Amino acid sequence: MGAGREGGARRTPARAVAYIACGVVLLAGCASMPDHGDLRGVESTPRQDAQVRVFAVPPSEDASPPQIVQGFLEALTSDDPNYETAKQYLTDTARKSWEPQRTTTVLANAPGLEVDWAANKEDSDTFAFLLTGSRVATVDAEQSYAPASGDYSRQVRLRRDRESGQWRIDRLPQGVVLGQSDFQRNYVSVNKYYLASNTASGSSAQLAAVADPVYVRQRVDPTTQVVRSLLSGPTRWLDPVVRSSFPTGTRLKGDAVPLTPDDHNKLTVPLNDRAARVGLAKCNEMAAQLLFTLQDLAPAVNEVELRAGGAELCALDADAATAVATRGPVRSPEYLYFLNGDHSVVRIRSGSRTAGAEPVPGPLGEGTTTLRSVAVSRDERSAAGVSRDGRQLYVARLEPGASLGEPVLTSEGRTEDDRLTTPSWDEQGNLWVADRDAGNARLLLLQAGKGEPLEVSVPALDGRIESVRVAADGVRIALIVEKDGEQSLLVGRIDLDEKVGERSTVTVRELRNATPELEEVTTVSWCGDGRLVVVGRAKGGVLQLRYAQVDGSTPKGPAPDALTGVKEIAASEDELLPLVAYSDDGIVRLPSGAQWQTVVKEGSAPVYPG
Repeated sequence: MGAGREGGARRTPARAVAYIACGVVLLAGCASMPDHGDLRGVESTPRQDAQVRVFAVPPSEDASPPQIVQGFLEALTSDDPNYETAKQYLTDTARKSWEPQRTTTVLANAPGLEVDWAANKEDSDTFAFLLTGSRVATVDAEQSYAPASGDYSRQVRLRRDRESGQWRIDRLPQGVVLGQSDFQRNYVSVNKYYLASNTASGSSAQLAAVADPVYVRQRVDPTTQVVRSLLSGPTRWLDPVVRSSFPTGTRLKGDAVPLTPDDHNKLTVPLNDRAARVGLAKCNEMAAQLLFTLQDLAPAVNEVELRAGGAELCALDADAATAVATRGPVRSPEYLYFLNGDHSVVRIRSGSRTAGAEPVPGPLGEGTTTLRSVAVSRDERSAAGVSRDGRQLYVARLEPGASLGEPVLTSEGRTEDDRLTTPSWDEQGNLWVADRDAGNARLLLLQAGKGEPLEVSVPALDGRIESVRVAADGVRIALIVEKDGEQSLLVGRIDLDEKVGERSTVTVRELRNATPELEEVTTVSWCGDGRLVVVGRAKGGVLQLRYAQVDGSTPKGPAPDALTGVKEIAASEDELLPLVAYSDDGIVRLPSGAQWQTVVKEGSAPVYPG
């Protein structure tokens, strides 16, 4: 055996290169690593059942440099909790410096492996490869997903131990790199929840819970992972507009893993002493944050108990949590609204299966002013309508005898396409709309739907706003932005800045693309805490209905049933309500588990409140 190792230690780089000459290597997946025979290409791991655990294979005796790199990359796609098997492919020095949790790089396909010829000229005991591919996304140390693009190329260098003759990786990029199919198999998106900072603790206003999506490894104790992530605080993007009720420094108690619900679907969460002195009201907020987060991961969990200092702090079930804070709208929409053939506002019960539409009470339902679009406040007491030529914005109460009055906003745009967009109401009763006037394009906010419009600053905006949709939580906004003939769906954060006189300045910051693979987005609506439904077109494709996550990732599960000729889409953050669309067939809806059904043949501009 010693002679064999001695011979291996004297192997020249040309011998190692011979392994590469057997073929181009595409790497990923968790197929068993061969310990003999020729090197062969390895495809990404096929989709497997979510309950199937995949285990890594340690390096075999006298494995060649390409086999070492191949085995290491395969180990990155396994369910090894702390990547202990992957670390066996590293030298002692590399093992101490490598931080797999720092970042995850997602490539379109499995990483490619190329010999780094320039680095393999001098030392016979080192060998280098380049990991290559096309970047799709990154997941940072906060577990936050962000779309990415461009070529990926990073060096992996191996060193041969002179005593044992074994090759090991001694230089590598930080984090984990894997193909998109393995990422989708290994990771799951979970919304953790924080409280909107525009409503204070103990105030009479209903607290709004805001979704903060992160990705966790779905078969490596995901419950404990997501609880740790929740306690560590919101991601950098969301942090300026939310707060956590957990005291700073709150962590799981040292022996608190793994976290598992009991037979009654109750999860007990032991915390360190930083949480030991919180009051009941604060503890209930903490428990609501935790329960909302856990239910997004494991809906069966219906109660949480928080403990610290050896005692129970509080316990909260699902019903009590909704009394503490709300996810989505404060109240479920009572009606679906749209314009009839006379361009007046009508409504039907949101859960009704009949098509009997009635005019809304008040001037917008009387037909004296024809409209092209409408938005209804979330309390369903007021509505805003844009005139048919797109020039005027009217606001009126939805009650008999109410007057229409003068328009609250008038656009000076020269054509209909250069005037006002469909407006959108936030939970505080403020009205948002974009004026597309080519000479004075801007995003506007009318506080309480009246008064002098406040111009909203959008520092990173590159293009013209074509559509505005504010989330129920009041801290996120979805914008369709057009530039050079392409339309992108951007999600921004709404920051309330310091007051100037009696008015606050408002800024939409850090726009990020929610549909990076689409070159055209024609209509959008919020349809959940962190999800939107869009009609869009990929390059060279056709218009299609699909869901999109606010972080730019693609949600798991099927897309909505296909529908031809979709002009507008409406959804509610109450996910129990059906999708509604304006298409070639008129106003149609898609109840859960059913196909598209016609509501009315003549109608347009459907909306739920918001």
